[in-house]
Amino acid sequence: MTTPLRLGTRGSALAMAQSGQIAEALTTATGRPVELVEVVTAGDRSSAPVHRLGVGVFVSALRDALTARTIDFAVHSYKDLPTAAAAGLHIAAVPARQDPRDALIARGGRTLAELPPGATIGTGALRRIAQLHALGLQLEVTPIRGNVDTRLGRVLGPEADLDAVVLARAGLARLGRADVITETLDPMLMLPAPAQGALAVECRIDDQDLVELLAVLDHAPSHTAVIAERALLATLEAGCSAPVAAYAELAEGEDGDEIYLRGAVISPDGTRDLRLSRTGTPADAAEIGKALAAELLELGADSILGHEGHTGPGTQQFGSTE
Repeated sequence: MTTPLRLGTRGSALAMAQSGQIAEALTTATGRPVELVEVVTAGDRSSAPVHRLGVGVFVSALRDALTARTIDFAVHSYKDLPTAAAAGLHIAAVPARQDPRDALIARGGRTLAELPPGATIGTGALRRIAQLHALGLQLEVTPIRGNVDTRLGRVLGPEADLDAVVLARAGLARLGRADVITETLDPMLMLPAPAQGALAVECRIDDQDLVELLAVLDHAPSHTAVIAERALLATLEAGCSAPVAAYAELAEGEDGDEIYLRGAVISPDGTRDLRLSRTGTPADAAEIGKALAAELLELGADSILGHEGHTGPGTQQFGSTE
């Protein structure tokens, strides 16, 4: 039991930070030592726009390492995972989710409403680009790539060339950089990506001892919320960088806990913006997500997503995001 478990992780500062936090939590809870093993992914080697990189580009190398048994488990940003299950692998835990909202970092401490018409704002996610256009604020939205420090440098560095950037609040918090946030964006303005702020701890399904060990990290409310959000994404047949947003919250209702799911599909230029919500019991999380997706499809979401036809849940047609 003293042999360290090998935790596979991408080499970015954010990936290393969140993997280190999971390693520390597991050792604290179980006494089992953990060592980090860096795995380079195709997404890390490419400079192409995120939505053109393909499905699972940030996770496939980690999953290959799991299958090859060169690592024992992996930590992913859950929003990067394809919705289709990976053969032989198992999500053993979803730890307590960080704040899933998006965050604005702007020059001069400005909020989104204080940015003047024509201000340049950068983001790497098609979902964010679409919602920024839908707000009608006459902003110049620019697709950007790079790690968190690179993106922040576009606004705060000596060679800054943007007025603002939008990033996931969770990533900034995990890196200890939440102090640079000038506004945490209300989900009514900017609905998060499905599973944003959540981590997925994955191992081989046949390693039952490890499956049981990792379960100590699971946070049931976070896991339930993610199930609902990703069921919506899968039913829409949309990948992680498609202009699809979803946010599930659990709250105490009159007859016990309830789950409240909001979902949206927005055209990249912001001219079509479909938003719906649905409630139910946590036990029905997946069904709530599927039902809300079906309602969005009835309103024409498939035409926004560019589907040729609807062939069933689990198909991915867009790429992953960091």
